Amino acid sequence: MQVTIWHNPRCSKSRETLKLLESKGHTPEIRHYLDDVPTVEELRTVLQQLGISAVDLVRRQEQAFKARGLSKDSPEDQLLAAMTEEPRLIERPVVITAKGAALGRPPENVLHVL
Repeated sequence: MQVTIWHNPRCSKSRETLKLLESKGHTPEIRHYLDDVPTVEELRTVLQQLGISAVDLVRRQEQAFKARGLSKDSPEDQLLAAMTEEPRLIERPVVITAKGAALGRPPENVLHVL
């Protein structure tokens, strides 16, 4: 099974999720999303797979969120654009498989898509 992780090696939850995937016998495709930024369409697809809206995937505590004048009530398109322009605003890690997508917070959340 193809497993992809949107990974930030500086994030402890991302590292823990990667270790969990490997401990379950998976060798995931690692996408360093800060360098290989997801497109708006990729974000829309992942949001659909996760069953959440953009406000639930954006890191609202980041300074860039406040600096852009964003709020939890910002329009979906505005949040998606902000995440593509400032990828550190994307909550991590995201694990994507043929079964769907899961946010690794906590890392065990991803087990249902394996």
